Amino acid sequence: MPAATLDAFLNSYLGEPDELRSAVVATIRQLTQAATTIRNTINQGVLGTAFAGTRSANADGDIQKDLDVFADDIFLDAMRHAPVALYASEELEQPVLLDRQAPLAIAIDPLDGSSNIDTNVSIGTVFSLLPATGAPDGNPAASFLQAGVNQLGAGFFIYGPQLALVLSLGSGTHVFVHSTRLGTFVQAYESRIIPQRTQEFAINAANYRHWDEAVRLYIDDCLEGTEGPREKDFNMRWIASLVADCYRILMRGGVFLYPGDKRKGYRQGRLRLVYEANPIAYLVEQAGGAATDTMTRILEIEPESLHQRVPMVFGSAREVARITRYHTEPSAIGERAPLFSRRGLFRA
Repeated sequence: MPAATLDAFLNSYLGEPDELRSAVVATIRQLTQAATTIRNTINQGVLGTAFAGTRSANADGDIQKDLDVFADDIFLDAMRHAPVALYASEELEQPVLLDRQAPLAIAIDPLDGSSNIDTNVSIGTVFSLLPATGAPDGNPAASFLQAGVNQLGAGFFIYGPQLALVLSLGSGTHVFVHSTRLGTFVQAYESRIIPQRTQEFAINAANYRHWDEAVRLYIDDCLEGTEGPREKDFNMRWIASLVADCYRILMRGGVFLYPGDKRKGYRQGRLRLVYEANPIAYLVEQAGGAATDTMTRILEIEPESLHQRVPMVFGSAREVARITRYHTEPSAIGERAPLFSRRGLFRA
């Protein structure tokens, strides 16, 4: 039996059409067209004009590359042809009002992992679909200051060896791969389930000295392998591309940690809640995993500002819960006796 196309999946989701579902379907179709354009540009590499160089910092203080701005322009233009009221992006200080009467708001990171652009590592686009809400005070950001549980759908495109779309509309997390032969996205994996247990973690170990004690102790225990309290060996991965790390975890399990740390500007984490953490958390939970800010469920956090940052841990549910215990009740972790008695492997 041939695999279903994305169009067939969206038609099944649509069922008896209503305004919100019809808007979601129309918006995803516009997003896929834009992502295909982005992929074609990425394939040109440094031979294309979009790789020309870097620009000034964006609204959130990160250095923009030309491809960041190019991707933002492509997606913004695509959303002008979708039933989207408001467009919020990492690259823009304020949301853009597109159509006051439209039912959706979209929050997007047009090009995640842009630090990897020059090194030919997988990068992507992350998006969150929210109901557009009225703002009594006229604040265009109000629609985005909703907890992630209110998302109507979320997903990401990953520009890697294949162009893939990871998508959830509230009934599982599905993976579609673009077929150049068919000219469309085809379902590759239906309702991915992240294994509850794992022996793989992703973290930037170069920041070890800046982490809080709970994070250092967790990593110490993993690194001690079969000789330590976990009694099993772990592998470490770190791509520095959120979509690539998430895709790997969806395929084979694992846990991702991007904690806050003691460096200036990092205490509250670095991932943006509205257009990075929320959509990733939605996809992970729909795949049976978990996502927290080390202690609180990501999807229950109410944003205070459009570009708010958060620490983030996501992946295999049991491992995420264990990391929470290291932060909230370390004495309850039975295999560490006592918890603070040993020096870490990275410490002299």
